[in-house]
Parts: sequence; structure tokens; C-alpha cells
Amino acid sequence: MLRYILIIASIITLTLTSCRNDFNFETSTGELRFSRDTVYLDTVFTNTSSSTYTLKVYNKSNKNISIPSLQLEKGEASNYRLMVDGMPGKVFQNVELLAKDSLFVFIEVTSDVAQANPTDFLYTDRILFGTGVATQKVELVTLIQDAYFIYPKRTQNPDNSYTYEGINLGVDEEGNPITIYGMELDENDPINGNELVWNNTKPYVVYGYAVVPPTKTLTVEAGARIHFHAESGLIVANNASLVVNGEPSQTEALENEVIFEGDRLETEYSEVPGQWGTVWLTQGSHSNSLKNLTLKNAVIGLYVNGNDGSNTTTTTLDNVQIYNCTNYGIYATTGFMTGQNVVVNNCGQASFAGSFGGSYDFTHCTFANYWAKPNQNSVQLDDYDGSATYELVQANFKNCIIYGSTNFGLKLNQVNTSFNYQFENCLIKFADFSNQFTNDPLYDFDDSNHYLNCLIATNNSINNPDFKDADNNELIIGEDSAAKGAANFNYSSGTFDILNNSRTNPSDIGAYNFIIFE
Repeated sequence: MLRYILIIASIITLTLTSCRNDFNFETSTGELRFSRDTVYLDTVFTNTSSSTYTLKVYNKSNKNISIPSLQLEKGEASNYRLMVDGMPGKVFQNVELLAKDSLFVFIEVTSDVAQANPTDFLYTDRILFGTGVATQKVELVTLIQDAYFIYPKRTQNPDNSYTYEGINLGVDEEGNPITIYGMELDENDPINGNELVWNNTKPYVVYGYAVVPPTKTLTVEAGARIHFHAESGLIVANNASLVVNGEPSQTEALENEVIFEGDRLETEYSEVPGQWGTVWLTQGSHSNSLKNLTLKNAVIGLYVNGNDGSNTTTTTLDNVQIYNCTNYGIYATTGFMTGQNVVVNNCGQASFAGSFGGSYDFTHCTFANYWAKPNQNSVQLDDYDGSATYELVQANFKNCIIYGSTNFGLKLNQVNTSFNYQFENCLIKFADFSNQFTNDPLYDFDDSNHYLNCLIATNNSINNPDFKDADNNELIIGEDSAAKGAANFNYSSGTFDILNNSRTNPSDIGAYNFIIFE
């Protein structure tokens, strides 16, 4: 046995000895190759860290080399940060790279807008590889965007820890307080000034939940851009209001529209669901008016919790688009809501849910749902336990499209005998291939009390809306759409579609006039 061990040890020794010359390194002479000559880091907000970007460095020669210096041109003063071979820093010496091998350089940046070029707000630097005439360079470029930052205040404790401002939402089943990370908006904030008017001079970035206090109104001006951090959102308190005053835009830049979205500005995050929480219109909020607003990438886009008790509309939506929500686009519980030119798509459970009863009236809306997984719906209605408190007072849909990638665009759950709903001149997806709802009176599409002049899509070919690109939230209809010319013009006369085009007679079902696709 000892003899075999000695043989194995001898083989290992010979192998290591014979390979020793492979680990001799020569100084790099400027023959490195790079995955890119310039690394463009996407736009970041001032003093906010970017994502991590990757540069790959290749040694295509047959020699092992040592890069004598790998550093940021601005050295330790640079706002960029590197990680090379797992080591963070800004200046590295004698970085070894084997023949025909490569290494990764990871790059991040955090910079103040004041340190960017004042003419174009670009912050730049270079990564230098080597020294002297053999130095090679890779450019680094990022756009720094100034913003208003809204975040909870903090106080330092005696043990040097911090206590952050929070919002009390009541108590749980065990009587423990429910507190979330957030703060009330201040009319006289020492940094931001009047936080109850969000303007378009620069974006707003919200950390935690911003609360509109009782008796106050948050006004969002045309062209405003609002970015919510993860687990953040907006709460409109009892007896408070939200007014979004977006206007129709003239260009694809959507210069007049208001946009609510997450705070990740990289292109790959532009359509990712669930990046932030919700806009919550709480019980007792009133006079909420949202015009020309695009809201996307939330958990719940718009959460309408109850009403002000007056049996009148407390929330009005006009030219509102909501996309990419992991749960609901609009989740209304006993809400009193009206909407026109509302477009919702790509939501994990439903694009619109009128739950626990309420009162809803929608005209020329498009409730689509092309979420990638099954079992979602476009529209859901229920009256919970059927008690008078949760009566479905009305749910009127006029000239609306209710369609999606699953078989059933519509889901109804009635308990009380008083369950008031009507769909008039609507296009509805309802493909009951197994006839499970044949005898269910809720889906009797011949009942004119509930379904008047409706087009029922019983498969993907019959009464297809011919969306331009539903998977990418392009829900304008084409000239082959079953919705073309099928609307009730009594609800269209004198109105404009969501793109601000006048509706003519005959008019089209949904939020868009049809176009001829190129």
C-alpha cells in the first residue's frame, strides 16, 4: 500500500514541476481585448447607486500576462466602483491573466448631479489598463438625473441605532400595531418645499409610503414623473384627495402625461411587474380625479378601499393606463368609481376587480389581461357575503373590451339576490369549451337585462379584438377587429379616444379608435 502512495505522490510532483513554466507572467504590452469600448451605465438619480455592469477583458495571446495597473483614471476620487477578481476597489496592481483566458470587471456608480457635466449631466471616467504607451482605455458614461426625494425622517437613538418615521395602519388580530415605513407629505418641507404639489421640473423618488394627510389634496401636475422604490407607494387618507392633472401629449415622449413607475431606470426594468407597492385610496378619501396617467410595474396598481359614505362617485378615471401588476391593475372594494378610456393589461389576478360590492360605471374602456400564467381574468365582480353592506349597487360597462389570453375574461360571483350589472355593446372573451357555465344565469348572454348587443368571443377566432401587440401592452385595435364600428354611438358622441382622436359614427368598442397597422 505504501508503494502505491509513493507512486501517486511522485506523479503529482512531476505534474506540478512540468507545469510550473505555465505560471510565469509577462507584463502586458497593450494587446488586451474588451467586450466593449464604452460602458454606458443607465440613468441614475443623484446620489443613488446604479445596477452592476459587466466588462469582460480577454487575453487572446499564448502568454500569461500581468497587467501592471488596472485603475479608474480619477483614482480614489472617482464615483465609479470596480470589482476585479472578487476584490472591490478603484486601483489594482499586477492583475494576472492566463493565456487564452478572460476576467470580469464589475462596475457601479453613485454620483451627485453637481459632479456631472453641467451641459449634458453626464458623469464620465475611464478604466486604464497598463501604464505608459501600452495603456489601454475603456470609457465609462452615465447620465445623472436630479430629483426630489421623499423619504421617512429618522432619529438617532442613544445606542447609535436609528428609529424611522412610520405610518400606523391600526392593529392586527392580536392587537399589535401595524406600522409601515412611511411619512406624511408636508406643505412646508425644509428641502422639497410644498410636497402636496408634484410638478414637472424634475422627477420625484419616493421611499416608503407617502401619505396625503386628512383634509389635504395632493395635486400632480401635467408631465410629472413619479418613481417609487421597492415596497413604496402612495396613500390617500380619510377625507383627503388625489388629483392627477395629466394632459394629452403631442409626441411619443409623453411630455404632458403623468407617469407612476418604479425607480429602476435601466431598460431591462421598464416592463417588470411588482417593483413597488400601490396607490391606495383609503376609506373616506374623496374627489379623487386621475387624468392622463400611466401607472405600471406595481403590485396593485390602484387600490380603492371603500368610499366616503355619500353614495356618490369618489374616484374618477379619465385616460388612465395601468400595466404589469403582479396582483391587480385596479382592486376596488366597495368602491364608487367611474372611468372612461381606461386601459389595463398584464395583471396576475385581474385587470379590474370590483369586490365587496360597490358602484362602477365604465365607458369605452379596454380591460385586457395577457399575464403569462393561467387563471387570471380581465374583470371580476362579487358581493362578498351578500349582506347589504356589500351590495353591488351597479356595475355598468358600456362600449368596453373585456378580453385576455385565458378562456374567461369575465368572472362573476353573486350571493345576494340584488346583484346589478350590465354590459352594453361590449366585446367579451368567454370560451366555455366544457360547457360548465351553460346553465349559469350569470353568463346568460341572451339576457338583455345584463348583456345588451354584446359580442362574445367563444374562441380566439370569433370576435377577436385584433390588438396590435397585446403581450407588449399595445392594445390599439386594427381594421380587422370585431370591435370596429360596433359601439353604441350614444356613449361616443362628442368624445375622444385615449389618443385624443375624435370618435366618429360608427364608433369603435374600447378605449382606442381602430387604425390600419403598418
